[in-house]
Amino acid sequence: MRSVFLDYATVSFNGDLDPGALRRAMPGLELRENTPQAAVPEAIAGATVIALNKLRITRETIAASPDLKLIVLAATGTNNVDLEAARERGIGVCNLRDYCTASVVQHVLGTMLLLTQRLREYDALVRSGAWARGDQFCLLDFPIRELVGRRLGIVGYGTLGKGVAQVAQAFGMEVLVANRPGGARDSGRIDLDDLLPQVDVLSLHCPLSPATQGMIGAPQLARMKPDAVLVNTARGALVDSAALGTGAGEARGEAAEARLQAER
Repeated sequence: MRSVFLDYATVSFNGDLDPGALRRAMPGLELRENTPQAAVPEAIAGATVIALNKLRITRETIAASPDLKLIVLAATGTNNVDLEAARERGIGVCNLRDYCTASVVQHVLGTMLLLTQRLREYDALVRSGAWARGDQFCLLDFPIRELVGRRLGIVGYGTLGKGVAQVAQAFGMEVLVANRPGGARDSGRIDLDDLLPQVDVLSLHCPLSPATQGMIGAPQLARMKPDAVLVNTARGALVDSAALGTGAGEARGEAAEARLQAER
């Protein structure tokens, strides 16, 4: 049985992970640090099991790999694999769930603080010498917003969404949970269109699907507060990036979007 990890360097930095358990499960495992997308078919030729993180496994790649039995994703998302083609061939596809929760939660809160505390702007003032040249003890060029009493909206209330909610509540924020587009309407949750005008921060944690692709576009941005913050640590395609540069986006004043794609 030939097995290969196509982009091991995306999960291990300078050998900081021990691949022993992988090798025991897949004797003879080939760890490839990086594989160009165009070289994937050749790299997996004759492989029964392949593992990957960022690369795409297309219908054409699957059709050209008669020995393939299992695709293992070192990520939560599965949209980089043609699931229908894999299903037709009887190829298993496994992803990771409930991992890196603390890291993602920390990233979300770090981004919220970066934007609401205006850390980049004040850092630039310090580096430029403006702070030292100021007539007062401090500069107040950019408004800072405390999170206490602010409302956080969450779309995707799984392990990650709940983890973010817990930490946000520790900051004194009120948490509102949206019904996910394409999902069941749950008691205690709010339809997205009704939630958007209420929140000061919107955090996305849902998978990419036909129902959620582009779910935050110009109409949704227009419904949000002018100073609202959007944090996306899920798939980038949940947000219509082009809409952020339209007139509707510009009218939002200091609205900020942190498109931090955790391709996991």
